[in-house]
Amino acid sequence: MKSALVVDVQEFINEHPFGRFRRLIFFMCFVIVLLDGFDAAAIGFIAPSLMTEWHLAKPDLVPVLSAALFGLAFGALVSGPLSDRVGRRSLMLGSVVLFGVASVASAFSTNLVQLTVLRFITGIGLGAAMANAVTMMDEFCTTRRRATVTSLMCCGFPLGAACGGLIAAWLVPQAGWRSVLMLGGVAPILHSVLLLLKMPESVRFMVANHKPVARIRAVLVRIADEAINARGFTLSESAPETGDNGLGLVLSRSYIVGSLMLWLAAFMGLLIIYALINWMPILLKDAGLSLKSATLISALFPLGGVGAVLCGALMDRFNANVVVAACYALAAISLFCIGATAGHIALLVPIVLVSGVLMNTAQASMNALAATFYPTEGRGTGVAWMLGMARFGGIAGSFLVAELVRWHFTLVGVFATIAVAGALACVALLVKQLAPPHVFRTAPDGVGSLSH
Repeated sequence: MKSALVVDVQEFINEHPFGRFRRLIFFMCFVIVLLDGFDAAAIGFIAPSLMTEWHLAKPDLVPVLSAALFGLAFGALVSGPLSDRVGRRSLMLGSVVLFGVASVASAFSTNLVQLTVLRFITGIGLGAAMANAVTMMDEFCTTRRRATVTSLMCCGFPLGAACGGLIAAWLVPQAGWRSVLMLGGVAPILHSVLLLLKMPESVRFMVANHKPVARIRAVLVRIADEAINARGFTLSESAPETGDNGLGLVLSRSYIVGSLMLWLAAFMGLLIIYALINWMPILLKDAGLSLKSATLISALFPLGGVGAVLCGALMDRFNANVVVAACYALAAISLFCIGATAGHIALLVPIVLVSGVLMNTAQASMNALAATFYPTEGRGTGVAWMLGMARFGGIAGSFLVAELVRWHFTLVGVFATIAVAGALACVALLVKQLAPPHVFRTAPDGVGSLSH
């Protein structure tokens, strides 16, 4: 490497250990995903307090529960193509500041309309930040461990959601529901200072977009000193040449079927997750549990997402589509069981935890699945658009449960309906497995793997 004049960036990343510099990038991206999860869960856990203070009925909550999801979808869909044009770093920094300021402002809302508007703005920032965090982390990973590291980072979402539930259960009785939103805003504002000082631009993005050699070298030197000798950089990726970038690549003939199946699976996954995060405390309370018990048991569901680390390792070793599809299938079965055991706390607790492990593992793994599916020229758009389409699933989940409650579905009927979405996500990924592109990628140790 010391004598090389032209360095392949991905080979350079593969050849060097995951040292202090990349661990810092991982931490910064992990915190962004953690804050996203906290915010997603917080609104559901403060919903009972909103109903009491503002004298709302359950259907009145739908706009405020779904407002951030519309913003998340909009932020992801817009930021993806922008990140493939202007870079990951600037969009990430601006979006974190945006959702922090909007969350603080939402804590001072005096009515449902104000809160709904501010939640939409918060969502725009969250959607852009999450998509760019996933893309940034993937582009600093070795080929062999991309799914493992990206999935580990995405564990921040369910962990943040679980923390949101546990913190809200303690904080709301002590300081009121506004304190939860205030905390969810101050934290990202503080984190944006670290991002400003320490977050680099993606080296793979800079090479793909012909940025100055000096800028690329300055980042790679922080991975290994020998990059100082490089006089040029290249990026080799074994992906179909489409002649497109951004959205053109994502919707090209080579990628369209896989893109649509990713969107469908992610849509169904977030339909389930947001339906349960937003409504499970209310549903379990109506089933006879105390508010505290309903809140604490509901917090077990997002906590299960830590299983994504194991799933990421399996994705790197075996067929990634089949691994994630199996998680969705098993999640569908366990979700059905929640409705059937709601009256028995001894059974309900482990089943909620198991369903959370399966469901959140599958959904967190979708980020790695999308990031490894697209080449650098379209990765930002591909990941962001999958996340954006998934957010519409979250919106649908909030509306779906509201309608099922309005139609007087039993608890068993509600969870059986939600479980169907898990089965559809499983089918979508099996279809993706059969669709092009079929890309043969060679790992650093020379072992080849077939990827879609």
